[in-house]
Amino acid sequence: MAGRAAAPGAALLLVTANVGSLFDDPENLQNNWLHEFYQVVHAHTPHFMALHCQEFGGKNYEASMAHVDKFVKELLSSDAMKEYNRARVYLDENYRSQEHFTALGSFYFLHESLKNIYQFDFQAKKYRKVTGKEIYSDTLESTPMLEKEKFPQHYFPECKWSRKGFLRTRWCIADCAFDLVNIHLFHDASNLVAWESSPSLYSGIRHKALGYVLDRIMDQRFEKVAYFVFGDFNFRLDAKSVVETLCTKATMQTVRAADSSEVVKLIFREADNDHKVLLQLEKKLFDYINQEVFHDNNGTALLEFDKELAMFRDQLQELDINFPPSYPYSEDRSRGRQYMNTRCPAWCDRVLMSPAAKELVLRAESEGELATYDHIGPDVCMGDHKPVFLAFHLAPGAVRGAATEGPRDRQTDGQTLLHRVVLGVCLGGPQPFCPSSSLPAVPTLRSLPTARHGSLAAGTAVPSASEH
Repeated sequence: MAGRAAAPGAALLLVTANVGSLFDDPENLQNNWLHEFYQVVHAHTPHFMALHCQEFGGKNYEASMAHVDKFVKELLSSDAMKEYNRARVYLDENYRSQEHFTALGSFYFLHESLKNIYQFDFQAKKYRKVTGKEIYSDTLESTPMLEKEKFPQHYFPECKWSRKGFLRTRWCIADCAFDLVNIHLFHDASNLVAWESSPSLYSGIRHKALGYVLDRIMDQRFEKVAYFVFGDFNFRLDAKSVVETLCTKATMQTVRAADSSEVVKLIFREADNDHKVLLQLEKKLFDYINQEVFHDNNGTALLEFDKELAMFRDQLQELDINFPPSYPYSEDRSRGRQYMNTRCPAWCDRVLMSPAAKELVLRAESEGELATYDHIGPDVCMGDHKPVFLAFHLAPGAVRGAATEGPRDRQTDGQTLLHRVVLGVCLGGPQPFCPSSSLPAVPTLRSLPTARHGSLAAGTAVPSASEH
């Protein structure tokens, strides 16, 4: 990646990955996962890279701490990442707090050629220049450089201990400010319940949670900027419609529990052809006879049943999907392309964006810098989720009418003036200009004590590969 030109024209790589499987079976999965991830980094050579992880640490965070530390150290000091001399890592490790724990992990890497980049301090309401490599964990609620919330328990009462929520940061590159939101929405607890209605009960729960996130990032507390929301949305295909399409001419057999009238299984058989079983449906079973329907032409014939984003069309947009459903893949290393028969395959993992952010992406495309929206490791076992990424450029001149200085308070005739500029298509209206490179850097946290022995804990600075 040597010789990369700095912004303007900065290359960005946004990746979302549900990594729970990596920590449940680290010996078999982590090396392959990292290898595929590094290949994408090498192919797109970004100046700025964001990796949003969900289920970070796996199902049992306390038991996975050693694996978590190893994974983080590898990302920050590997040869593949040696040209990224600044980083910010935010790990929600407060697993003992049912009220706050989200298991989200957000990683941000800055290439050495990228000069002027700033991160927003939500408490001070000002930008800070990014220097060094820093890791924050445990009580992220008190960290001023982000906003993190767990969804209220009543949003999903079926789950006794949900870990769903969001984590937001704000950045400024080449005078263009934008929010990056890591998100994890609620899953389908039962295939049978999801099949009962269209749209499903669970779709309504996700709609409520996503609406809450959008209200938070668009409220009046801070200036509005373009935003990218990428994570595990748990969007599912409309189950009732999918089953009706896959089993058009089938007969349905209902199996009930012996001690109650509860439906525990549905069996769909061909009306002829010896009544061959096409589909078996249980709470955690979706066993369809032909998985290739989800791979043929990347499964895009099924996109008509991917309806959950339609209700947010004015607030969230997306590039065209040309990759197969990202979940649920087999966790068997020898079956990297095969789906498990637990859920109907769906595009759970997405990179979405505000209309202003999409305009930013498309503007670079109009100038010859094509964006790439794809998944990682198509034929390799990456766990039950395939990571999904968006690679694009900030087009030179994307910011119109930019001045040469930022929102600094100036004393003029005894009055304080807040200087503003219009950032045009990037921000979609009048916004505070990002600070110039002359502003002092925020003090690093290298002197802060380690919060947990033998781990990468709150405020721990990590040496780059060259410092080893």
